[in-house]
Amino acid sequence: MAGGRIGVIGGSGFYELLENPREEIVSTPFGSPSDAITIGELAGREVCFLPRHGKGHRIMPSDLPFQANILAMKQLGVEWIISASAVGSMKEEIKPGDIVIPDQFFDRTRQRRSTFFGEGCVAHISFADPVCSELSTLLAQAGRDAGATIHEGGTYVCMEGPQFSTRAESLVYRSWGVDVIGMTNLQEAKLAREAEICYATMALATDYDCWYEGEEDVTIQQVIETVNNNVAMAKKIVATVIPRIGEERTCACASAMEYGIMTAPEAIPVETKIKLKDIIGKYVS
Repeated sequence: MAGGRIGVIGGSGFYELLENPREEIVSTPFGSPSDAITIGELAGREVCFLPRHGKGHRIMPSDLPFQANILAMKQLGVEWIISASAVGSMKEEIKPGDIVIPDQFFDRTRQRRSTFFGEGCVAHISFADPVCSELSTLLAQAGRDAGATIHEGGTYVCMEGPQFSTRAESLVYRSWGVDVIGMTNLQEAKLAREAEICYATMALATDYDCWYEGEEDVTIQQVIETVNNNVAMAKKIVATVIPRIGEERTCACASAMEYGIMTAPEAIPVETKIKLKDIIGKYVS
């Protein structure tokens, strides 16, 4: 197989894309990921697929093992992650069924760990541009070529959930000029950057949240129906973009941690060095 592995985090509909699939149970110093990771082949590349919420959709957004999910991908040699997730649209021109490739995030979560660091090791990384622009561009073009309505760029506001927004919250977020709202991708993006993995989001609009007068309030039935309709297109986009991802990375994601570790190497506890070896090992002995 040519090039580094490519990761996909999304719903269970992606399993059938892979040839010669096999499951691998991965353990990390941050616990177990959401489920076993399925490794298979697609267009001559090795692809690692993880169902974000576990098989059968068992794990709430706030309870997702974000650190373990991203570190498991890192341990398997993944260099690119494509995220697919359902979102609410905050703009009339982004219609249910459309796909947004956001280039910004806004964090409204309160209960989640968004870093690998701590326990005697401090690091700060640049997050001004929170997704890989090269991977996002490839994903947007693949979406257009696959026949999807693509909105390239935009802001994804990440809320805590699991409830959908109140009408007041929805109207405030809309006044901020955000494009979509979801519950999962912000932590993945932050941790992928710390892990030096390229990350891009394919945000599948399912509804207008509850801000849009003339639209019924969001219902679970509505979301599920639109998600199911989007699955075929999302899979087509992934199948289209995989062959276009280069074998070698030239973006800054691959060295994002180079100057980020603030703690002197000799001051980092040995147990923390061991726990973070896949994250800091190439910079700290």
